[in-house]
Amino acid sequence: MTYHTILIVGGGNAGIAVAARLKLANKDLDVAIIEPSEKHYYQPGWTLVGGGSFPIQKTVRSQQSYIPSGVHWIKDKVVSFQPESNSLLTSSNTEISYDFLVVAPGIQLNWHLIKGLKETLGKNNVTSNYSFETAPYTFQCIRNFKAGQVAIFTSPSTVVKCAGAPQKIMYLAADYFRKHSMKEDAKIDFSTAGKKLFSIPKYADALQKVVDKYMIEVNYRHELIAVDGERKVATFRVTDETETTWEVKKKFDMLHVTPPQSAPDFISSSPLADTQGWVDVDKHTLQHKKFVNVFALGDAANTPNAKTGSAISKQAPVVAQNILLSIKGEHLKAVYDGYGSCPFIVGYGKLILAEFNYENIPKETFPFDQSKPRWTMWMLKKYFLPWYYWNRVLKGLS
Repeated sequence: MTYHTILIVGGGNAGIAVAARLKLANKDLDVAIIEPSEKHYYQPGWTLVGGGSFPIQKTVRSQQSYIPSGVHWIKDKVVSFQPESNSLLTSSNTEISYDFLVVAPGIQLNWHLIKGLKETLGKNNVTSNYSFETAPYTFQCIRNFKAGQVAIFTSPSTVVKCAGAPQKIMYLAADYFRKHSMKEDAKIDFSTAGKKLFSIPKYADALQKVVDKYMIEVNYRHELIAVDGERKVATFRVTDETETTWEVKKKFDMLHVTPPQSAPDFISSSPLADTQGWVDVDKHTLQHKKFVNVFALGDAANTPNAKTGSAISKQAPVVAQNILLSIKGEHLKAVYDGYGSCPFIVGYGKLILAEFNYENIPKETFPFDQSKPRWTMWMLKKYFLPWYYWNRVLKGLS
């Protein structure tokens, strides 16, 4: 058995940011990260990639270059947790013990839950910005779209990372179609399993104006369940307000899919999970409700906030500070208020910056109405935020 004082599961945004903060606070801390991937992705950039406004190569870098100095990188996968004995098991059959555990493995994309999707994704004009491999294909599909054709964009009933992403690419596509003389001739269908465009009225009202401008047909309570790529037919399960269900088949010329998502299987089957499979933590301190030396943040935690990188930027300092306090035997003082941000791209050069907390109350950064589309916010998204991520967030300096 090997041992580390602080063991972090996941080398994405959350895991790296916490590790960096811990080492900045105390360079002598024994910190290790378990992460199997040799590549690190800036996933928020994939919407811009899908819209043809950002090169895919700028969204990936080597994992090694962002492992904080002095942090041990264990290139392996976790298969099970034994929190009662402060240990876990990896796929190489290595047992690792710890004093403190940070769980930040991200979210699981369940492509297989949509019948026929895996077989056709990345061809037959079926695409998704939720994949590094297919995000560039999204723009190919948009560019090849013709007047009179039908483009369908979907969103599932599950929680998803960046809940606005299914709409962002739709608005970019709609703007592209307009700019290429297809204002009246492109049929755009947003088939979502949800019941509203967004949970916060201020931003929902602003998005409705965007939908109206682009003449997008919105179909609520529509869950994508199957795709026939060769025949270009998408099948949806429709649920009405009485919970009666039926199936609807729709022809498409382009289909952008947001896959169902869940906590990773090795999390949902573990003693750390709640009844829904997410890591069960206090939503303010991010400490596990049963195992006091376990903390979680990011997409796998059961905190009722938007699963976004902006949320992680506020969670990481809370986890790092509370671990440092726990090491000293002191009371946890750092709290997370549920902050999340969704930069809603609503066209080329136009962005609505939604910011809010647990209570779904807007918590805006700038001294103007952020529900209005602005070019300055587009520049923030396209240029500043990628730089900020690579140079500040992952170095624990945000």
